[in-house]
Amino acid sequence: MRHVSYTVSFILLLVGATLTAHAQESPLTVEGATTITADVAKTLYDKGVPFIDVRTDDLFATSHIPGAIHLELFNAFDETSLVNAASKDKEVIIYCAGPGCKRSSKACIKAVSWGYKKVYYFRGGFPEWRAAGLPTDPP
Repeated sequence: MRHVSYTVSFILLLVGATLTAHAQESPLTVEGATTITADVAKTLYDKGVPFIDVRTDDLFATSHIPGAIHLELFNAFDETSLVNAASKDKEVIIYCAGPGCKRSSKACIKAVSWGYKKVYYFRGGFPEWRAAGLPTDPP
């Protein structure tokens, strides 16, 4: 009987951990924004579309996409700062630290609410960019 109790407890623990991990992932899409992959991000990068990095100061300082504008979500990302980085009628790419980071989805929601029409949600963010072997600063 004790063995069954331990087994059930273990299974419940695994299910809870799985649900918690899944609940912490960023959404797959953001209404009003276009979700993109590293390949599309690179194409837009080559066109000169501005990249907005909403990660923490320390992550940005460690490494980022070259030319990215750092607007840390909780301290620097506001409508005025975003307008200074990219006008509302232009394309803009917003990224953070990958699917486990909700900062870029939150920033995209805000950008859309401020009237941006060409928002790209780079859900895979910096980890996907780096994994694709694309340039980083510093390398």
